[in-house]
Amino acid sequence: MKIPSRSHVHMLSYLVVLLLLPLLASSADPDPLQDFCVADKSANSISVNGFPCKPASKVSSDDFFFDGLTKVGDTSNIFGSIVTGGNVDNFPALNTLGISMNRVDFAPGGLNPPHSHPRATESGVVIDGQVLVGFVTTGNVYHSKVLNAGQMFVIPRGLVHFQKNVGVGKAHIITAFNSQLPGAVVLPFTLFASTPSIPDDVLTRAYQVEEKVVESIKSKFSS
Repeated sequence: MKIPSRSHVHMLSYLVVLLLLPLLASSADPDPLQDFCVADKSANSISVNGFPCKPASKVSSDDFFFDGLTKVGDTSNIFGSIVTGGNVDNFPALNTLGISMNRVDFAPGGLNPPHSHPRATESGVVIDGQVLVGFVTTGNVYHSKVLNAGQMFVIPRGLVHFQKNVGVGKAHIITAFNSQLPGAVVLPFTLFASTPSIPDDVLTRAYQVEEKVVESIKSKFSS
């Protein structure tokens, strides 16, 4: 049997690295193939992993500016927090650009409940107040820190995390994502308010509680 020469082995290694480089360098969203693609979100548009482009002749300067994050959100809900999205759904110019931002407002003691973003890494900065930021790794290790205005954090893609206002007054943060639409899996709603519902016996077994406990929790999220 002929043994491959060292030069052949090296060549094969180089080829493998070259094949893997595009995968290693890829971002959360595909790279754009044009300067911009302002989303055309008309009723009869078809969405295929993004939105079709508005004709360039119909694009105006206003399409590239968004003031939604200037507005203080209404935190009068069960969690005492509200997320204002600056993603492609309400800022169509982000289409194909692979970025988005959120504003999160907190009442005193407010919580942005445990959730994850399946399509993006999150970074953020505290603008006002004092906020506890925490996340849990796939190895079940919990990392957290209390942050003050001006301090930043990062949440690796897909990991469960939360933010809680631990200061004496209101708080708000700005977050950024490497996806035009990072998605959010909010655990309380996902587990206890899905449509149709997750069977009670699944949740009682998972959480080792009685059925009446599961029903009580579900009742808090029913519309």
